[in-house]
Amino acid sequence: MDLPFLILTLLLTAIGLIMLFSASFPRAYYDTGDGTYYFKRQAIFAVIGLVAMFVVSKINYQRWRGAGRLLVGLALFLLILVIIPHNPLAITSNNATRWLGIRGVFQFQPSEIAKLAVIVYFSDTISKKREKMLTWRQGILPYVALLAVIGVLMMLEPHLSGTVLIFATGAVLMIVGGIQGWLVAVGVTGVSALAFLFVKLAEAGVIKYGAARIEMWHNPWEDYYGDGYQLAQSLITIGSGGLLGVGLGRGRQKFLYLPEQYNDFIFSVVCEELGLIGACVIMLIFSMLILRGFWIALHARDRFGALLVVGVMTHLALQTFLNIAVVSGFVPTTGISLPFFSYGGTALCLQLVEMGIVLSVSRQMPAARAG
Repeated sequence: MDLPFLILTLLLTAIGLIMLFSASFPRAYYDTGDGTYYFKRQAIFAVIGLVAMFVVSKINYQRWRGAGRLLVGLALFLLILVIIPHNPLAITSNNATRWLGIRGVFQFQPSEIAKLAVIVYFSDTISKKREKMLTWRQGILPYVALLAVIGVLMMLEPHLSGTVLIFATGAVLMIVGGIQGWLVAVGVTGVSALAFLFVKLAEAGVIKYGAARIEMWHNPWEDYYGDGYQLAQSLITIGSGGLLGVGLGRGRQKFLYLPEQYNDFIFSVVCEELGLIGACVIMLIFSMLILRGFWIALHARDRFGALLVVGVMTHLALQTFLNIAVVSGFVPTTGISLPFFSYGGTALCLQLVEMGIVLSVSRQMPAARAG
């Protein structure tokens, strides 16, 4: 087992719990009368997730080969289930139906299962094809088709940020798997053109979904008490921290000024309480974990293990970057959580399971190359 990767994972989990306790206390007290309510629930899932991580790390990662198709089937079933009209198990929040479960008891996002399914299925099938990845029929079509189906189902929720994450992770695995360079160039150009077109159409009011968010993103202060409120409060929260922060637990914006302060916008609270230096330290730990993960991928025993780790670390890196970019106002606001920090028990458990997969791959690195 790779000790540096394990230590960094445990460190981020611990810091995440501490920050969630601080960020969630006012909201938890307001909602339930118990300021530790959200923290205690997250801590329970953290323990479950850590146990699952250690169990998964001891299982030969080759066993995941047979799970790819099963996970894809399960993910598609759950993604269809969540968009069925009048489904009592579907939970709607902020005009999006992304969750299944019983409100207030247990709920999860099928998109989290879909992310893991794409990583495992792509890694398994791509690792077996090698030179066949150079062909359109074997290297492009089946993967693009699967991503398209998942993307359509997720956009019906709607869940744009999750769709982008899955598409990007799948694309990276295809590139690492060996598709032709000109296809990569065409794909990047096409996606960039579509993104530009989407933004322009949304600005013009042709596309309604996301239009308000893009308009607000340009200048949140124009509609401070409306659509721009969340981003404006996030920027105020970040700016309030200064260089050294106001102190752990002493932040003011979390007292119901900043929406989603213990979820998607928890990094704003980190900036306020720990300051620029503290936020940079946390970003450094994330960077070290991601780089160590890619180091493990480079030294993996086989192609399947390398692709598994690349998929997991790409997903983690993109999600972390997008969350920080959102709360800082660099990209339009989307519903994307910060790994290890944001409230969400099922998401945390699955993140730790993914870390367990990486640790499992690290166990089988050739001894002469491990370190």
